[in-house]
Amino acid sequence: MTVLIVSIVSGALIIGALWGIYGRLPEHLEGFLVALAGGALLVSALLELIDPALQEASIPIALTMVFVGAITFTVLDYLVKKKWGGNGGGGLLAAITLDGIPENLALGVALIGAEPLAVAALSGSILLSNLPEAAGGAKEMVHDNHSKKKVLLLWCATAVLLSAAALVGNFLLTDVSEEYLNYIKCFAGGAVVASLALEVFPQSFQKDKYWTGLAVTIGLVLALYLNTLGN
Repeated sequence: MTVLIVSIVSGALIIGALWGIYGRLPEHLEGFLVALAGGALLVSALLELIDPALQEASIPIALTMVFVGAITFTVLDYLVKKKWGGNGGGGLLAAITLDGIPENLALGVALIGAEPLAVAALSGSILLSNLPEAAGGAKEMVHDNHSKKKVLLLWCATAVLLSAAALVGNFLLTDVSEEYLNYIKCFAGGAVVASLALEVFPQSFQKDKYWTGLAVTIGLVLALYLNTLGN
């Protein structure tokens, strides 16, 4: 089951890349979908990664780990953009990789003894964000005169890397104490929140303008509703 969930979530990057390379979708609709997925992922980061630690572990340490995760992503994202450029497809690919490693590590950790609906909420949110982000990044890379084959291979390699991160989180951290797992989740949650602020929401606003606010709210409400089903 773990391998299946990880394969589906990371496979969304490949499907998204194929969509961006060969498919056609209005830019404003792409932006709307990205924002909707971002709203859902925000809820999952808070409720599935950060909040459990606040209930079960040291609050000061948990919140510090959230901050450390956000700082780590921000610094790495800055360095990537300085090298690759902020708006190119290569920069977006690198940013998604930086974002995806803590996300998928957290997904792998979350699969350890988690309730099915909690796993569904987190994995579904990551899947929804992977599709439009990969589509946008692949499309920009083709526009930057990279061959379609090379672009697709890069996104396939990224999917494999992120799958490995999820499997590492699941299989190698099984024996780690619950307290330390909570701190790892907090680190990942902070990185996810920073990635939403720096990558997902700005990208969506650029494409869909003020509909972004509505789309984020729809994603947030849907994720909150899904979370209530497990209570």
